[in-house]
Order: sequence, then structure tokens, then C-alpha cells
Amino acid sequence: MVIQFIFDPYKLRTRSILPYIPTNKIFATSHSSPQPAPAPTKRRRELSLLVVTTLFSGVALFNSNKSWSKPTISDFTELPNSGGVKALDLRIGDDGGENPANGDKVAIHYYGRLAAKQGWRFDSTYDHKDGNGEPIPFEFVLGSGKVISGIESAVRSMKVGGIRRVVIPPSQGYQNTSQEPIPPNFFDRQRLFTTIFNPTRMANGEGSTLGTLVFDIELVSLRHQ
Repeated sequence: MVIQFIFDPYKLRTRSILPYIPTNKIFATSHSSPQPAPAPTKRRRELSLLVVTTLFSGVALFNSNKSWSKPTISDFTELPNSGGVKALDLRIGDDGGENPANGDKVAIHYYGRLAAKQGWRFDSTYDHKDGNGEPIPFEFVLGSGKVISGIESAVRSMKVGGIRRVVIPPSQGYQNTSQEPIPPNFFDRQRLFTTIFNPTRMANGEGSTLGTLVFDIELVSLRHQ
């Protein structure tokens, strides 16, 4: 059997980041005769494997002049002093450019996904359009504390034009419902926060995994204040 990975650019520009693709659209099997359904425990184990494989192995070409090898889990490295944020650079930014520092105003494009919902994409700046239909980047002041720590840690060592995939543990993700970036859609926002701050599941000891986030981040601009 041949497994074929098909990436749908989701109407994005060539430089854009490809969205997360559900595992049931990437992996397909065929049988010559009906097969019995696997036991629930086995299904959950297989699903977990597919989620991990999809989150860490799917990578797109962001520049037609460059080729990228398929990343593996070992390609991710933990960012220093980040509290456990792991990053994979998909495109290196301006070699002669500066890294952002506290007080700088930065603009980023991102795809935000929630690992607890099998990679559910809860927000994307490419869905936020201006009057001309152009995507609006997310802007914030680095070090202001208004944005989740994992994003700030990721941006600090990036350069303009760079694209980075980061896996953010719950401790560096959303600690309350006022931290940015916040999905503008009410239902997406409600689903995100009711999952992360679910009291029943937290009481069952799942708090260490509910808030794990995966962000694809592109540093669009940097301005010293």
C-alpha cells in the first residue's frame, strides 16, 4: 500500500503556512474484505500515534527556491529559558537581521492548534482580513505579558521572514482567558477555553496535557519602540 501525503494550500499565498490537515484525510487504508473494528483501547493508541506523526512530520515548502527534508521529532529542539517550548525552523529569516528584544513591536502570522483536540486549528491570522481582503498580522509588544509565554519565547530568537513551528506545553500556554492571541470567533474561543480549563478533566489529572499548543509562526515585521 502507498501512503500519499496531500497538502491543501487552503487558499493561502505561496509564502503562507499550510494549515493542519486532519489525520483522517492524510492516512487511508483499503481492505479487500470487511475487517472487524479494533478494540477501543487499540483505537485510542492508534489515534494518538497518528496525531503525533501528523503534528511533527508534516512540513510544507514555503519558498520555491528552497527544498526541505521531512522533519522528525528529533529535529525539534528546546528553546533556552523557555520553560520547555520546542521549536523547528521551517524557514530561516533574514541572516543580517536582528532578533526582537523586550519593548519591540512585532507582527506575526500564525496558525494555532490544540493538541488535545487532535490538532484542531482554533485560530489563524490568515482568516482575519482587512477591507482589501488581505490577512491582518497579529501585533504585540514583546515582554508586555499580554501574550502567552510560549509565543514570546519563540519570537525572541527569530528574525524577520523566518517561519517556526513550536510545541508549547501548558505551563507556557494559556493561563487565563484574557491572554492573547484570542480567537475572535465566540464558538472557537469557547471550545478552546472549555477544553484547556475543563474542571472535570483537570481533577482527573489531565491538566498537564489539556493545554498543549502547536503554533506555526511567521515573523512579519519588527519595529523598535
